[in-house]
Amino acid sequence: MNFGILYSRIRKDEKLLLSELRDRDHEVTKIDVRKQQFGLSEPPADFEGVDLVVDRCLATSRSVYATQFVDAYDIPVVNHPDTAGVCADKAKNSLALVENAVPTPETTVAFTKDAAMEAIEEFGYPCVLKPVVGSWGRLMAKIDSRTAAEAILEHKETLGHYEHKVFYVQEYVEKGGEDIRVLATDGEPVAAMVRSSDHWITNAAKGAETDQFGLDDEALDLVERASDAVGGGLLGVDLMGTGEGYTVHEVNHNVEFKALNEATDVDVPARVVDWLETKAQQEVSA
Repeated sequence: MNFGILYSRIRKDEKLLLSELRDRDHEVTKIDVRKQQFGLSEPPADFEGVDLVVDRCLATSRSVYATQFVDAYDIPVVNHPDTAGVCADKAKNSLALVENAVPTPETTVAFTKDAAMEAIEEFGYPCVLKPVVGSWGRLMAKIDSRTAAEAILEHKETLGHYEHKVFYVQEYVEKGGEDIRVLATDGEPVAAMVRSSDHWITNAAKGAETDQFGLDDEALDLVERASDAVGGGLLGVDLMGTGEGYTVHEVNHNVEFKALNEATDVDVPARVVDWLETKAQQEVSA
């Protein structure tokens, strides 16, 4: 098989994938998205002969648009642009989860500072304000008072980019200083880890401690349902434990897995490549 790795920077995650693919004697075509020009009908020359494109673009905007073009060229790509489009936007993500009866934190979206302030007051303190597009826990704020809310909303309103004018306000979930990241392929868990931190943000990218985590039946069911809700693919499903069970706060479409590979006994890149081989074979046979 010839796997195209669409990237903008080769991180440790991509190195793990490349190594596993090459160890299995697959041909690998590295495609730097920064050097590509996507026309409306013909794919760039670098895509010639590729059986399956694996989107590993670092920037969300590049990921969403590049996969749309690749799909338009009738070249199989994971994740599918429909999945990327839902997962890349927290508002769309939340709507997809709710529409598929997946428990997720209460959320309100507003488009002006005054309306956002009303939403925050209705939630009460603390609550959470997130950017609709973003990763690694950046630009998220736990709001503990009206004074803090007014300052943060004013800053966002003056930042200029239209995405900062979409105020995504969410209830604060008391999660005991930890959450759970599950890597799944079409709803089937590959591995899971618990991320723990004294900080309220428990992303591994923010320095959270990680350890392997065993999924119970409830978590397994939610991972499958959350994956189906956004269209399936290679996904990172994030759960938080509450007094009433789990809640899914996000599904990530361009998921990193180096921390998970180090935290668990599972050979994560091998399992991912198993799935990629299956997807590629299905496309060739179709």
